[in-house]
Amino acid sequence: EVHILYSYYAADLDAGNSYLDDSQLFVNPANCCMYVPDKRGEAIQLNLVLPDNYQVATAMKQDKPVAYKAVKNENRQKITQVVFSLKAADYDELADSPFIASKSLKHNMFIMDGIEFHLWIQGECKPDWAKIINDFFIFINEQVNMMKGCPVKEYHFLFHLMPNKCFHGVEHLGSTDISIGPTYNFMKEEMYNNFLGISCHEFFHCWNIKSIRPAEMFPYDYTKENYSRLGYVCEGVTTYYGNYLLYRSGVFNEIQYLKSVKGEVQKHFDNYGRFNLSVALSSFDTWLDGYTAGVPGRKVSIYTEGGLLAFITDMFIRKNTQNKKSLDNVMQALYHDYALQGKPYTEGDYLKIVERMATRSFAEIFETYFNKPADLLKPLIEAMNWLGMELYKSAGRKYYERFWGMKTSEDHGNGHGSVKVSAVAPDSPAAAAGIFPGDEIIIINGLQIKNNFNDWCEYYNEEEVQLTVITAQQQRNIKIAHFPGKEYYPCYHVFKKRDATLEQKAAYRLWCNRDF
Repeated sequence: EVHILYSYYAADLDAGNSYLDDSQLFVNPANCCMYVPDKRGEAIQLNLVLPDNYQVATAMKQDKPVAYKAVKNENRQKITQVVFSLKAADYDELADSPFIASKSLKHNMFIMDGIEFHLWIQGECKPDWAKIINDFFIFINEQVNMMKGCPVKEYHFLFHLMPNKCFHGVEHLGSTDISIGPTYNFMKEEMYNNFLGISCHEFFHCWNIKSIRPAEMFPYDYTKENYSRLGYVCEGVTTYYGNYLLYRSGVFNEIQYLKSVKGEVQKHFDNYGRFNLSVALSSFDTWLDGYTAGVPGRKVSIYTEGGLLAFITDMFIRKNTQNKKSLDNVMQALYHDYALQGKPYTEGDYLKIVERMATRSFAEIFETYFNKPADLLKPLIEAMNWLGMELYKSAGRKYYERFWGMKTSEDHGNGHGSVKVSAVAPDSPAAAAGIFPGDEIIIINGLQIKNNFNDWCEYYNEEEVQLTVITAQQQRNIKIAHFPGKEYYPCYHVFKKRDATLEQKAAYRLWCNRDF
């Protein structure tokens, strides 16, 4: 036997890390538990020695806790420790099964068609369980019916409700772990809708990526990076269905859904990376810089552009089959003909299935918009038109966005009323002046900015102004003026057409189960 004793640094709490404090133990085994290649297929038992008032939330099978010993805590109080035994069929199941151990876990569950669904919440919150379970039951039922079966007989949602603003989820076959906050907004509409959206998204991964596997990740290689160009399927299709199925099932209303669509469309047109790198190549190195923006204007997002391309693909199939087939059928084929047969899929397989469902070639669209840098305005207009919807463009909301070509983040820099630059349009006045994302603007024409930057920009209008900017903790003065006839960062809106035809209204109804 070989016994290994090691320490693991677990101080950052989000959905992808491991974490320990005096209230909980949260472990993602993929980053915390050692991998022994020649024992990958062997069964594993994980023993946790914990206080007897703890619960363990995980998709792994658990034995009944067994008494271990009595000890004294830091307050010299006597507590009983017990052993929780978690069992995994092999290392793959272990690596894919995060767990939370805590005495303050909140738990609820329901059964649908013989499948157990468990909801675990760690963190301060006041959940409306009746509303949560009702909404979860509806969107889960929609997904299972759409995919004609579920890969698991038991599924666990592991939630960390955080005091700070955060939004992060990681998919696993039998579970998902999600960090979201701030907790005081949990049951308020905006955050609750985000909570539903990320939950619906992560559960769809139970099929799409955890069961339906790209060839490059079949099987997963733990010894090196696993690159793939298919992020527009793994994450893009999942992003599309994440909010769409909430709308189709009746959990979201029209206003809530169109707000999410507008947000994705706006992110696409705000990202100049669409002119530089295709979604397929962006997929290849999506996580090289994590979830941060990385090099400005370098690439697109497999979530945003991938989701919009999934919508475009769905409308392509529906239009060419008069709504008899859809992207639903593509995902069903990938699940039943590939995943359940123990086969991975390739880019060519995805294209072939789309073409089979649409009964016509998808190759030109695939090459133009998936494999090359592309602006999606034209295909989005065509796709929305099939449903009687239209894309409307208006001028940028703020003077400095519209005429200087720069965006600022919501946190207003250091909290003193200054603004922090979040994006700069190429070849814009801001770019020409040498403004960079991350810069903090504190003064305009000698006047300190106090949450009134746009007001001063409008006041000076077309005049050249001097800005005092902090770049990399160094203060500098720059001059900026708008370029005549040039505008940047327009706003995009999605509406239903007032003059939609009967055919468009029928297509809309078949798409979302709602009257136009």
